[in-house]
Amino acid sequence: MASTAEPRPSFLKRLRSSETDDGAEMSFIDHLEALRWHLVRGVIAWLACVIVIFLNIDWIFDHVIYAPAESDFVTYGFLCNLGHTLHIGDALCMPPVNIPLQGNTISGPFMSAISISMIGGVILAFPYLFWELWRFIKPALSDKEVRYSRGSIFWVSVCFFSGAAFGYYLLAPFTFNFLANFNLGTRGAYKYMPTLDDFIDSLNNIVLGCGIAFELPILAYVLAKIGLVSAPLLRKIRKYAFVVILLLAAIITPSPDWTSQVLVAMPLLVLYEIGVLLVAGVDKKRAREEKQWS
Repeated sequence: MASTAEPRPSFLKRLRSSETDDGAEMSFIDHLEALRWHLVRGVIAWLACVIVIFLNIDWIFDHVIYAPAESDFVTYGFLCNLGHTLHIGDALCMPPVNIPLQGNTISGPFMSAISISMIGGVILAFPYLFWELWRFIKPALSDKEVRYSRGSIFWVSVCFFSGAAFGYYLLAPFTFNFLANFNLGTRGAYKYMPTLDDFIDSLNNIVLGCGIAFELPILAYVLAKIGLVSAPLLRKIRKYAFVVILLLAAIITPSPDWTSQVLVAMPLLVLYEIGVLLVAGVDKKRAREEKQWS
């Protein structure tokens, strides 16, 4: 017996027609008011993290920001010891780095401290910021969709922090090591002294870029839930997706070193395949539900 159920409204239409706690339909102004308070709470949480980081900026710069540019960074020792454990000698040992930073503006150190605090605030407050976004869109979801999305905040945060850690502990040391040991010419005419802003911007791009890129499986799952992608489609466009991933890896890595680009591309390729598996699970579940209603 075929199902006679009416098609479910789109998410945007449901968001516009969502109700308040007392059952009254929310107007456009009500939605703006609700969004305003979500934004206010998110900004307050972000500012709190910014203030905490700024008050401890000296320690954070010495032990977090500048650490990947020092020869005693944990990644260098770990990779070198790993190479010795695998009996491949010094193949994984990287040459020591020396990156003296300079400033060419009076306000450079202060503005750099502000930049570090603002970006660090986004990273620290990310789970709460996403939770506020989730609270805003939750009224437009059905009970089934709410059940499906349980744990989304946890998994989105895990993917983001995993990507940020990957960029900080693995990609950043490779990038800085390559750039610091790359020489132009043989006469020593070029003296390597990058600016403080350039160093901080490069580190921010690596950490945030990897954090966002690692959300690929979550994005694939969400697109599958709303019916925009399917596992056969992702398998069909796999070769094109790999090209896009390689281009994305080249954008994330500020250095032309192919090793750094491969380090980014490989986990993204794995994440793409994980996304295919997640989408395949969504397709199977949707097929079972359609079979029950048919």
